Amino acid sequence: SRMLLIYRVTRSGGDLARAKYADEARRYLPGFFRNITDNYNHLFEQPTLFYAVVVYIFLVGHTDITHVMLAWAFVGFRVAHSLVQVTSNWVPLRVTCFALSGASLLSMVAREGVLLL
Repeated sequence: SRMLLIYRVTRSGGDLARAKYADEARRYLPGFFRNITDNYNHLFEQPTLFYAVVVYIFLVGHTDITHVMLAWAFVGFRVAHSLVQVTSNWVPLRVTCFALSGASLLSMVAREGVLLL
């Protein structure tokens, strides 16, 4: 199967070095594997901002129960988002998990923004 993917990419004039960026090779992957690669890419979007916000909150000493609850809500909703994406990939549930995780992160950022004023 992997050899078939390599064959299809090279046969279609594709360069495997570029295919590592997914767009060229993605169309040959079964849906399940596309969902996994998409999820992996998503883990480098909002979560990286989350890590920076959590470190900032800790370093400035603004850690409180609300921030802790919001942080765990973010983590829980992101885990749920990942599980939905790599299993059923039911978009309405995935969007809900994404929106709720984003709202948790936005709340943490907004709370810190208010303190800066």
